[in-house]
Amino acid sequence: MATCLVTGGAGFLGSHLCDELLRRGHRVVCVDNLETGSLKNIEHIRTPEFRFEMIDIVSPYFIDEDIDFVYHLASPASPIDYLRLPLHTLKVGSHGTHHTLGLAKKHRARFLIASTSEVYGDPQVHPQPETYWGHVNPIGPRGVYDEAKRYAEALTMAYHRQQGVDTTIMRIFNTFGSRMRPHDGRAIPTFMRQALLHRPITVFGDGSQTRSFCYVDDLIRGMIALAESGHAGPINIGNPNEFTLLSLAETIIDVTDSGSEIVFEALPTDDPQVRQPDIGLARDLLGWEPETELREGLIRTIEASGTDALVGASGT
Repeated sequence: MATCLVTGGAGFLGSHLCDELLRRGHRVVCVDNLETGSLKNIEHIRTPEFRFEMIDIVSPYFIDEDIDFVYHLASPASPIDYLRLPLHTLKVGSHGTHHTLGLAKKHRARFLIASTSEVYGDPQVHPQPETYWGHVNPIGPRGVYDEAKRYAEALTMAYHRQQGVDTTIMRIFNTFGSRMRPHDGRAIPTFMRQALLHRPITVFGDGSQTRSFCYVDDLIRGMIALAESGHAGPINIGNPNEFTLLSLAETIIDVTDSGSEIVFEALPTDDPQVRQPDIGLARDLLGWEPETELREGLIRTIEASGTDALVGASGT
């Protein structure tokens, strides 16, 4: 039985990771300051192998037991959150990553950082391989998130090279599933909320920009496979099947049997035009690839979440 530290463990991805690690027989220490996470995401966990710690990792912190794996997921991740919390987002990527890497060093634990496809910015290479350095605007409104993650990757590699910490970097592409926050500003929860309420679905630009959507169960399986491998990363984990945002909106209208119409709004600043992972390394090194198609994942999300959770408690 391994003991796993999960930062951001009360968030969307973190809570699913906690569930799967416990299902596999591990102990889990879940750390979160609940800035964007929620106790609702972990309230169903009732086992002595699970412990929650209310901690803000921007300040130094300590764990009073041996740790075998560190899964560093903590960070505001949606545009609404990192535009509301720009300085905190930067501090989580810098101070928070530094403190968590220090813990991994102290415990001689394997360290995985959940980075993001946003390190590629608005990519000039398509699909994006791990060798691509990206095209990021460091002073744009999205820069606080993009650069926090790019810095966290550099810090991780510095600890790996100079301090001998066993690290790996996971670049996460768009992921969806139950426990998404309906008002977090990302495409799938926004479109689902609007469709289930039979309200107009707002698509930015002309809807021709593309994204690749990975169902959460597939992503968590890839995350654990990477943590348990010897690979230092970075490695892309996502679904290589690419969809326009317009086709995503149409699919969500179909699976929810909604009467919503699609309306178009101005494109946000620095919104990427394409996003598609090259997962050749994940296939070759981890034997991993996603198994859940978009439509199936959307249906499973609705079934697992329930309409009330997807539209928000107030239905707004």
